[in-house]
Amino acid sequence: MRNQAKMIGGIGTCGRELCCSGFLREFHPVSIKMAKEQNLSLNPSKISGACGRLMCCLKFEYESYLESKKGMPKLGKKIDTPMGRGRVIRQNIINKTITVSLDSGSEVEFTMEDLGLAPPKKKTDKSKAKSTFRES
Repeated sequence: MRNQAKMIGGIGTCGRELCCSGFLREFHPVSIKMAKEQNLSLNPSKISGACGRLMCCLKFEYESYLESKKGMPKLGKKIDTPMGRGRVIRQNIINKTITVSLDSGSEVEFTMEDLGLAPPKKKTDKSKAKSTFRES
């Protein structure tokens, strides 16, 4: 099926050329786990490509999501927040925010920085950062 979509071409649901006809040279297995990990709707019409199989982009975006999720508390985990103890109920991987259901009953969204979970920023070597450009 994917080979037919590659030969015919077309536009995906994202509005771009189909990955298989545009730049993918090899087809790798795509699993439903990849969609789950990216917090996507598991509705087949939303995660299926033009060929009727799971969208190829789920595979190459999967690694980025795994990397972005590093350091984020898992769903269901009890954590301490500036507003008290609570349970993680949502993760927004793109915005790096966590929604917590506090023991008091309210739901609050926190940034990773709010929770003291932000990864340390890389230090740049200031001597290398200076420009070597000189005006004449």
